[in-house]
Amino acid sequence: MSKIYQFLSETTDVSRFAIRFFKDGLKPPFETEEIIKQSFVIGYKSLPLVGITSFIMGLVLTIQSRPTLVEFGAESWLPSMVAISIIREIGPVITALICAGKIGSSIGAELGSMKVTEQIDAMEVSGTNPFKFLVATRIIATTLMLPLLVILSDAIGIFGSYLAVNIKDTVSFTLFFNQVFDSLSFSDVIPAIIKTFFFGFAIGLIGCYKGYHSDKGTQGVGRSANSAVVVASLLVFVLDLIAVQIADLFYEL
Repeated sequence: MSKIYQFLSETTDVSRFAIRFFKDGLKPPFETEEIIKQSFVIGYKSLPLVGITSFIMGLVLTIQSRPTLVEFGAESWLPSMVAISIIREIGPVITALICAGKIGSSIGAELGSMKVTEQIDAMEVSGTNPFKFLVATRIIATTLMLPLLVILSDAIGIFGSYLAVNIKDTVSFTLFFNQVFDSLSFSDVIPAIIKTFFFGFAIGLIGCYKGYHSDKGTQGVGRSANSAVVVASLLVFVLDLIAVQIADLFYEL
């Protein structure tokens, strides 16, 4: 019962934290400079890791899928299959998990160390609103940057697939990408992009919550960073499950 109580209690606290963000964090004036700074840190500095992972993902997915399609004489469907797989599901989820590990832990550790060293308390005493400056800016930046990272990730992954196809065959760049775009529709792209905003919001919210409510001491900072990654990653899967169910309803209509 204690575990269930702890889960429900923390769920309530996170919900209150999210409500506080919508009530206080989205009120003007906005910390524009800090939002831009956090967007640079969260978006631009995460791009190399996301790009390398996406490239390898597209390469491996194509190499692993090709033998099966060859058996059925459906090798020409390879670009379409890989593109739909990456854009609908693999690209958004893998990118979100990478960001949950990199960004979630970074935010949790950063805010946790500020909480432990009483910098947040000092900001409150000096008249600065630490919630707007530290929490709202990071959640907004994560929510805005993750969709951009996913779009770039999808493009890099499909390019990796193009190179993998040309390991065995010779397919022109134009022909490959014509097949890719012919197989895609707005019903594939739009739901996949929309759900990444929720992924980004969840990662930023959990990272900030864990750091902002970190326990005292260096161990508390470590626990905040670790739990931010675990909870954010789990929440990404839960949100993805919900998004897939909603998208299926639209496909049926």
